[in-house]
Amino acid sequence: MHLGNARTALFSWLFARRCGGTFLLRIEDTDRERHQHGAEEAFIGDLRWLGLNWDEGPDMEGLTGPYRQSERSHVYVALYGRLAEAGLTYPCFCSAQTLAVQRKTQLAAGKPPRYAGTCARLSKAQVSEKLTQGLSPTMRFRVPRGGQILFNDIVHGPQRYSSDDIGDFVIRRADGSASFFFSNAVDDALMAVTHVIRGEDHLSNTPRQLLLLESLGYRPPEYGHVSLIVGSDGAPLSKRHGSTSVEDLRARGVLPGAVVNMLARLGHYYEAGHYMPLEALAQSFETRHLGTAPARFDEQQLQHWQREAVLNADENLLVSWLHNLLPSHLDDRARREFVRAVRGNVLYPADADTWARIVYTDDMPITEEALAATRSADEGLFVAAVTAAGEAVADYAAFVTRLKTLTPARGKALFQPLRAALTGRLDGPELASLFALLGADRIRRRLEKPPC
Repeated sequence: MHLGNARTALFSWLFARRCGGTFLLRIEDTDRERHQHGAEEAFIGDLRWLGLNWDEGPDMEGLTGPYRQSERSHVYVALYGRLAEAGLTYPCFCSAQTLAVQRKTQLAAGKPPRYAGTCARLSKAQVSEKLTQGLSPTMRFRVPRGGQILFNDIVHGPQRYSSDDIGDFVIRRADGSASFFFSNAVDDALMAVTHVIRGEDHLSNTPRQLLLLESLGYRPPEYGHVSLIVGSDGAPLSKRHGSTSVEDLRARGVLPGAVVNMLARLGHYYEAGHYMPLEALAQSFETRHLGTAPARFDEQQLQHWQREAVLNADENLLVSWLHNLLPSHLDDRARREFVRAVRGNVLYPADADTWARIVYTDDMPITEEALAATRSADEGLFVAAVTAAGEAVADYAAFVTRLKTLTPARGKALFQPLRAALTGRLDGPELASLFALLGADRIRRRLEKPPC
């Protein structure tokens, strides 16, 4: 699932929840050439991970199913017949190569690309002859000439299109499957969809779909076309901008709360700038706050929301998030203590892995700054620290109080060498939290032989 798809799903979910409506999941899988094995399962998995549960869909049948378009061919065949009987369709035998040449010629002449109507005037005899030759036609919808298609877009406002700029378009492919224009439009009507939020790259599709719905006597939904997501350089979002799919972000260890807080603000304005759970994002979602300017994906913003997500996440989620990084012998209480100690200092699981090594192993990585701090420590500091640790056991406050009676060192001269010896670095969680996790034996060993 690309981030653009994820944001479309998110905006739809937020809008449905904000209005007390129904969020519907439909699998649009009629394009056999683009179908990928396992794609549906991957998309559903990403939506569930994001927390975007649906009210109607392929795994919870409602009144308007089935929700996989590949299972709705009987519905489409009946509607093709209605349009054909009304003289609103015709078979088209033009090859892909012919259509490509037409399109190229029109663009070169500065004209909008539209079907030239080559097959629109074929006689019944000509159609029969081509069919006997074994040719499989597409089915095109006859677009009426000289008309205007008017509609109000939730985001972009009033829209006007001339039907003369729209060529007759395919509603059934040569293999018999329904095209997007057709299946998407009629299923919205048959499933009682009232609002559609989608990317603005579909804005030019809307006039075609409105013509179809009018011809079939169906009421169209309200459409809202949101701005597309671009990279920080303004170019269309692609792999060169970093992680561009939900799968990529999950693999990096990004939390779902970070993704939804970031995406909710790409093309939508929130007055509150703080981290919000999904339900709070829904309550503040307003279609009037959807913008028309391109929404810029920024890796720094993702990291900001990731940090906020870690700080705001439920402890159970973080324990699960870091599960594979912690020693198997730790019980649930010990895992929670570790999470509480390090959550303010980790962005991704790899960061927590560093602290797990520091706390639970003797393979402690040491920074150059930590080495410099231990080498410059006051004489006798570590000897005094060993004595204080032996008397205070795992009570950090008692340890510090006793240590101050044994050494004249204070402030940085005391705490920097101490932190460096115990953790191998000068930054990180509060020593009080780590002190209890390290345990008396590991503390004593590290103070007896500080890195130098």
